[in-house]
Amino acid sequence: MITQCPILPGNKYTYKFDVMGQEGTLWWHAHLSFLRETVHGSLIIRPREGAEAYPFPRPYKEIPIILGEWWNDDVVTIDWQAFLTGGPTRNADAFTINGHPGNLYNCSSEDTYRLMVEAGKTYLVRIINAAVNNQLFFKIANHSFTVVAVDACYTNPYKTDLIVIAPGQTVDALMVSDAPPAEYYMAALAYESANPPAPIFVNSTTRAIVEYISAMSTALPVMPDLPFFFDTPAAHHFFSNLTGLVRPGDPTVPLYVNKRLFVTIGLGFADCLPSQTLCNASQGQLSLAASMNNASFIFPSRLSLLEAYFRSVQGIYTTDFPDKPPIGFDFTNVSLNSDKALTPLTKTVKETRLISLKYNTTVEIVLQNTAIIGIESHPMHIHGHDFYILAQGFGNYDEAEAIKGFNLKNPLKRNTVAVPTGGWAVIRFTTTNPGIWFVHCHIDTHLRLGLATALVVENGPTAHDILPPPPPDFPKC
Repeated sequence: MITQCPILPGNKYTYKFDVMGQEGTLWWHAHLSFLRETVHGSLIIRPREGAEAYPFPRPYKEIPIILGEWWNDDVVTIDWQAFLTGGPTRNADAFTINGHPGNLYNCSSEDTYRLMVEAGKTYLVRIINAAVNNQLFFKIANHSFTVVAVDACYTNPYKTDLIVIAPGQTVDALMVSDAPPAEYYMAALAYESANPPAPIFVNSTTRAIVEYISAMSTALPVMPDLPFFFDTPAAHHFFSNLTGLVRPGDPTVPLYVNKRLFVTIGLGFADCLPSQTLCNASQGQLSLAASMNNASFIFPSRLSLLEAYFRSVQGIYTTDFPDKPPIGFDFTNVSLNSDKALTPLTKTVKETRLISLKYNTTVEIVLQNTAIIGIESHPMHIHGHDFYILAQGFGNYDEAEAIKGFNLKNPLKRNTVAVPTGGWAVIRFTTTNPGIWFVHCHIDTHLRLGLATALVVENGPTAHDILPPPPPDFPKC
């Protein structure tokens, strides 16, 4: 309902798009309810000149690793039940690696993904977090990585033995098979940033086996030493140490800003919708909600936002999304949860309020987490644009201090930023892609609760920048 209506049963939809300025790993997925849990896959973009054009040593092989979640029930029914009650979705029953839960779960000992490697070779591991609700720690026992790209944007080589990856993110990392030939576990478990832990927190581990083809040992595979679920310092160390690779001719971070927004993100409550038939009894007349600047997004039901924009249809959305929160307060102080002065901020209104921007506008957004109802990290994703991450930190954003630490030389460029738990992140980008583009938390439970908005990027001045007229069969809902 943002750029298109759902594809109806028995119908088809053809996507045509240009790949411009991106190399690396992305992914495709359904964007309706929990369907992306099962309808997804990798989208790999290689250099036009071939693997020789990689800005790192050519790997022997490239291996997609898709991390996901598994429920023992129908995922759409689970999501619909949560909507009806006005609460969060229940947690998953397992994590998966390339569709396999691994041998730590009941009845899954024969369902373990196995990666065969040759000793002394370099592998490009393309890691995708397709989980709908959980950030993840990922390791391979006795092996280390060199991160070379994230979200189809190259990075300066970063050596680590731990990958941290939020829902929606991708990480490309080189792994050299230089351990003694044997079997080793690769494993993933949740990084739980919420305090108190969220209902969607899954406290289990999925694992797969990396097997050396020349291995003669019959010993059990070695298990990696994984972080504790709540190891926020380890997560922040990984995210904050990545920087962007700047090559001759590459675009650099824009220095002049046309539009600034300060956006608080977090949880709250809202009135139950009429369609939430089980909400009143279970939540005391209120539904759990999420919001940006106290505006809780609701999807349109009659037309997609893009069609409403194309056809200038009124009443589908407004362009009055607030540039700042309605009240300034000690955003990340958990002791203020009981402060009656903040009561107006715990109650949000379900609306479809968008941000209107001119073409070629440089936008800087401060994303500030709040602690009104719990405190956690939110992976924020923008469609249609990559952005630079200038800085990130904990506590309340202090502009005077933060600016001193802005990375304007080689900031990381990506499309999803995991805003630190109880903290903030500053992103900057230029609106060079006309249309309507979704901005949302990539934890699906929080997206369903309203942690989203959208950008209306107006047409540009040249024919190349102008949106074409909609075709006669433009999808109608």
